[in-house]
Amino acid sequence: MSSTKLQQLIAQIRTNPVYIQPHNYPDPDALASAKGLQVLLKHFQIESVICYNGCIDKCNTLQMIELLNIDVHSECNVNLKPGDEIILVDCQKGNTNVNDFVGTVIACIDHHKLQTTNNYRFFDIRSDVGSCSTIIANYFLENKIPINQEVATTLLYGLKMDTANLTRGVSNLDANIFCELHKVSSPSILRKLHSNSLTLSDLTSYVRAIENLHIVDSIGFANVGNNCSEAIIGTLSDFFLTLNEVHFVLVYSYRAGGLKFSVRSEIDCLDSARIIKELLDGFGNGGGHAIMAAGFVPNISSEAEAFLLASKLEKKCVAMIHSILNDQK
Repeated sequence: MSSTKLQQLIAQIRTNPVYIQPHNYPDPDALASAKGLQVLLKHFQIESVICYNGCIDKCNTLQMIELLNIDVHSECNVNLKPGDEIILVDCQKGNTNVNDFVGTVIACIDHHKLQTTNNYRFFDIRSDVGSCSTIIANYFLENKIPINQEVATTLLYGLKMDTANLTRGVSNLDANIFCELHKVSSPSILRKLHSNSLTLSDLTSYVRAIENLHIVDSIGFANVGNNCSEAIIGTLSDFFLTLNEVHFVLVYSYRAGGLKFSVRSEIDCLDSARIIKELLDGFGNGGGHAIMAAGFVPNISSEAEAFLLASKLEKKCVAMIHSILNDQK
């Protein structure tokens, strides 16, 4: 009988503990996947440490960590050594949102578009699945490993957030896993997490973004202000896509010596990942999913330089989208 994906992963781990690395500025899906994997490894007597780069500043993500007991550490507080082994979750080596840590990346579990896999002993990358939490939850089910309420709630929240409550990029596996996790999860914790997603300070970003929003042929553009957090940039993209007049969104923020972009699309032929990658070609990097993506242009020395570039990229984006839509006629 063939081995399961989880069994294949376990066979490739040679150190104990092992380190689990989500993408920089980890979101609920990344953290849920990391915690779920940590519990699975523990089932096989393998200890693990979840570590990340960047910061976690969105209030519902911080509350998720507290309510669901996610033991996560900033990389600067973890003494990684060259011989340590690292498993990437919800990201892939070489992406702009993944820093290289000391140690060796041996495995990758992700649901974004497939990149190079030459660096891994094991990989399970399913770009047709809506969340990484779905993949991890499926490991529990197909290996008949018991899943308690805390872990089920954690994975269900990650799945819900990355698929926008099963409305974005959903596969049959996502729907099936949702049902299985729902049977075991805590409704009260999920309600608390969903009802506490913004702070008063976040509203300042909303005000600034709304003031700066301009729409060109159903494409919404907005400078959301300097040093806007990773989480809020994505939230604002989602927010603008709810407008009846907007079908594609590109928002940006000048931060950390560069320009951060977030993209959303509700038009099938407008692939967010492909558009941001082509848009930033020669300037920076981008990637993600067809319906949601992100990008970053580094080495920008001033705010004036950043927004001059943003203006040029807006015009290029409009031209690209017009060309794609015309090709569909």
